[in-house]
Amino acid sequence: MSVNSELNSIIDPDDLVKNQTNNPHMQDLIHARTSRRTILKGLGVVSLAMYGGAALSACGGDDAVAGPAAPVRYMAFTPVAKSTADQVTVAEGYEISVISALGDPMTAMTSEFKNDGTDRDWENRMGDHHDGMEFFGVNTLGRYDANATNRGVLATNHEATTDTTLSSHFIHANGGTTTLPRPADEVDKELAIHGLSFLEVKLTSGKWVADKASALNNRVTQNTIVDIAGPLRGHVALRTKFDPNGLTSRGTLNNCGAGKTPWGSYLSGEENWAGYFARAVGDDSLRDAKANAGLDRYGRNSTSTAGSASRHGWETAGNSDKYTRWNISAVGATALDDYRNEINTFGYLVEADPVNSRNKRVKKRTAMGRFAHESGAFGLPKVGEPLAVYQGDDSRNEYIYKYVSDAQWSAADANSSDVLATGDKYLDSGKLYVAKFAGNGTGTWELLSTSNPAIQNYAGFAFADNADVALFTRIAADACGATKMDRPEWCTVHPTTGEVYFTLTNNSRRTAATADAANPRVYSDTATNRPNTLTGNVNGHIIRMKEGTGGNAATTFTWDIYLFGAEASANPATINLSGLTDDQDFSSPDGLWFSPYSKLLWIQTDDGAYTDQTNCMLLAANPGAVGDGNNVTIGSVTTKMGAKPTADNLKRFLVGPKDCEITGITETPDGKAMFINIQHPGENSPLATINDPTTYTSQWPSNMGYGQGRCPRSATIVITKRDGGKIGS
Repeated sequence: MSVNSELNSIIDPDDLVKNQTNNPHMQDLIHARTSRRTILKGLGVVSLAMYGGAALSACGGDDAVAGPAAPVRYMAFTPVAKSTADQVTVAEGYEISVISALGDPMTAMTSEFKNDGTDRDWENRMGDHHDGMEFFGVNTLGRYDANATNRGVLATNHEATTDTTLSSHFIHANGGTTTLPRPADEVDKELAIHGLSFLEVKLTSGKWVADKASALNNRVTQNTIVDIAGPLRGHVALRTKFDPNGLTSRGTLNNCGAGKTPWGSYLSGEENWAGYFARAVGDDSLRDAKANAGLDRYGRNSTSTAGSASRHGWETAGNSDKYTRWNISAVGATALDDYRNEINTFGYLVEADPVNSRNKRVKKRTAMGRFAHESGAFGLPKVGEPLAVYQGDDSRNEYIYKYVSDAQWSAADANSSDVLATGDKYLDSGKLYVAKFAGNGTGTWELLSTSNPAIQNYAGFAFADNADVALFTRIAADACGATKMDRPEWCTVHPTTGEVYFTLTNNSRRTAATADAANPRVYSDTATNRPNTLTGNVNGHIIRMKEGTGGNAATTFTWDIYLFGAEASANPATINLSGLTDDQDFSSPDGLWFSPYSKLLWIQTDDGAYTDQTNCMLLAANPGAVGDGNNVTIGSVTTKMGAKPTADNLKRFLVGPKDCEITGITETPDGKAMFINIQHPGENSPLATINDPTTYTSQWPSNMGYGQGRCPRSATIVITKRDGGKIGS
């Protein structure tokens, strides 16, 4: 995603590198060689891998036979070739259909989407940039049922909007405005297309469809009142003109990764929210040093020569506070007279009741810290033990976190009648940790608390209490010497072993001087179809962690690098360390999810490094375990690498249309339907010819017969097996 270079020099929100600490990358040097691409190799055949066995027989009656349970064989599909076609290509034997897309109506009274820039009533339409997503089964009484397979609510994040300048050009006539001030009617649309959606879907006559008239459907937009929960509820730093008591705010913003709690609620991560706010030139002089240090660390610094411009200029649309709240300059007599604290109401994991979202407010769970949240993945719940929630801060050189609840897990809470009240119990009080990786494949969880001398005595920032730690989590992690990572994105937990997997998508700021065992690669990548040379950790990798003694509450762990993203043709000694073939190679892993049913690991990509050869993709994997590989040395850096994948346990399952990101993945409990999101197809379309669809880089999904108009649209697709079987089998 890009923004107006005249107003903001940021090209990608993830390039907001505000970590200026000297925290270690472990300071080992690395020397990588440049490689060139070669012609794509032919595809090979693949054998069968994972066997379901007894664990699968407990999942439902579909596979039951007389005598011992028949094994379900997974990874039983031929890998999909790389592709640059403007279509979704899925493995043979499967079919896809679009179930919802940007602009689709969510009430019976909302008109069909014309897709020509004239559509209104956006509070009752699907939002944009579908991202993290979860399926919540619904029974015949309209209540949450974890075992329901034919009806459910899809909870979806709407991260952002496709823009090459200020405006969301595919939803506005003539591409929208490119100068300030922004028209109010355009901004109103954009406030609505960000946030969350809750959409009922059901299996009807063998096909999955959206129920556009369901009473369960709902939207959360930037005008929706939300509750502040946890240690920052009522905190002076969250008090604004809207709520002088600091108990509520409005909206949830830039929602990226997602998660499902053990009690059946939805978690949504607020990611790159900082760039939506503007600060005036010289605003520093109106704040104290502590406030300025916090704003600077979170990407909203202001100097005497240039303020911080906002991404979309929403604050310029008028005098209503739904617009002025996006200007966080200190313009009033006190914080209760303006929106200087508005930015502090964003940056959290947000919990929602997906089946009762019309009746229950969203809650921002501040105890789990404030940063650029991706997904929240729970460690395996064990009765009588605390819960763990793993989280990544998706910005270059940021950190990996873990939250451990004070409350011990009770199995009765899995059937909670009030999921947000249960969330109060587990998510509002606990311990927050940050990861510190050592070069020998071990690591520690550093406690983020004023009881930690590293935080209590930190010279760079004075923490008054643990509420300060929750508000300025990044700075507390700085104080602990946490390991700077290559953009920690989605995380997921193996449903059997409990091992934790994180995608480290890429890092253009990684250098030879800062390479370390957990982030060991630095190299250059040049392609004839791309004008620029990319450097750093270009293709990203996946790291995994095994908790030490204490399970979810452990303070030590072991780790290795499960996979290095790379082109198949890249140098095997410095880049393609995992030995990926043409059936497996990928770049920039982003979404990451274990199927509770098949136990397969699904890897989704959001890439700009390999897109001259292939669009973004979805891969299936049957990984081993931490420690199943060997040490590998790259230059002067030695790291722990997992066993190299084989044709049997890693292969490409799907490739998306042009310019898209593959993201958001969930399944029905029986493993027969998979939902994934296709985000921002056609995002590189030239703005100068926005009224000429023939110049769009993508016309998906209209080119497969879905909907009106020809502007590309983010959408959710459903994947099923033609023989009615399980996904991946």
